[in-house]
Amino acid sequence: MAKKGKNYLEATKLIDRNVAYEISEALELVKKASKAKFDETVEVAFRLGVDPRKNDQQIRGAVVLPHGTGKTQRVLVFAKGEKAKEAEAAGADYVGDEEYVNKIQQGWFEFDVVVATPDMMGTVGKLGRVLGPKGLMPNPKTGTVTFEVEKAVKEIKAGKIEYRTDKAGNIHAPIGKVSFEVGKLADNLSTLIETLQKAKPAAAKGTYMKNITVSSTMGPGVKVAVPTK
Repeated sequence: MAKKGKNYLEATKLIDRNVAYEISEALELVKKASKAKFDETVEVAFRLGVDPRKNDQQIRGAVVLPHGTGKTQRVLVFAKGEKAKEAEAAGADYVGDEEYVNKIQQGWFEFDVVVATPDMMGTVGKLGRVLGPKGLMPNPKTGTVTFEVEKAVKEIKAGKIEYRTDKAGNIHAPIGKVSFEVGKLADNLSTLIETLQKAKPAAAKGTYMKNITVSSTMGPGVKVAVPTK
């Protein structure tokens, strides 16, 4: 733990906490400040001027990052017949119906994303109490309840991420790995920023995008200057 603390303190010397850096400069600092012996995930945190307690100010959706996240998502698809074959052909890791409901109820979670065709939601609904708290329940807003299973699976495999406001109005999301080039991380971050700007609720008052911070898994946060439209 002491070694970790030393590395963290060394990393913080590279960053001026009072400065909001331009996107590329901030991400360059995140890469320089990464001291772990593994390829850390680069994450972004947004503090938004919304009240998520109000339904008309909740933000939830999904976006395909142009360069992916550096992690291959394991996809479980609930589908039958031709749609099941379509999911398998698209590269889904697991495809089925009731047998996977039973497996999950027994504690199986070898997947990262769940997709379901609308006709299967009655079956998947049995798992609401299990999948819901883990953020794994399929949802039309994120494109995971759909008959277009081929498109859904391919987008997830290509680097689609989901985002949603937490109870404090913040959004956290991965945008790549420390090993990514700065340009690719910047493209991913810019894509997410633009997506969230477009998702601004009409009911939100005052400053919408209050703060953006990027960091690696084990590294210190770096403030990012909020881009103007």
